[in-house]
Amino acid sequence: MDPNRYRFRGVWRLAAPAPTVYAALEDVRNYPLWWPEVREAREDGPDAGEVVVRALLPYRLVIGLETRRRDPAAGVLEVAMRGDLDGWSRFTVTADGPGGAPCRVLFEEDTRPGKPLLRRLALPLHPVFRANHAVMMRRGRRGLGAYLAGGGRAHPTDDGREAANR
Repeated sequence: MDPNRYRFRGVWRLAAPAPTVYAALEDVRNYPLWWPEVREAREDGPDAGEVVVRALLPYRLVIGLETRRRDPAAGVLEVAMRGDLDGWSRFTVTADGPGGAPCRVLFEEDTRPGKPLLRRLALPLHPVFRANHAVMMRRGRRGLGAYLAGGGRAHPTDDGREAANR
């Protein structure tokens, strides 16, 4: 087992039509509105940008994103990641019930830390890093569900950032 390689896979079930969920996931600039761990999102062009992420552990990751696949008909969004994490990440959004709702979101990621400190700590902290990612993904699912239930509207939080209606 390579302690510096992380493969993640998870399923989100959301009570919104698949096209609505896809559109929200495609709009990375608005992730900070509903995903608490995504602190910043910047667009560098139509197919490139950067996110700043900080979950429970006391470090932040700056991850450059470049679109590898954007296919609304298939419900697939895939990006290459570079920077503090190197690899790829993909959301596949499909209808999972009558009338297009609820929908199913399959999340897949294959990554390695680009940050030297994270590579050095990979062996002793591998389970902690995986748990940190799991918490981030759970909060992302809940945040997106609340954001979509509120019609994609956000309100300011106590720290001045925008957050989904909860």
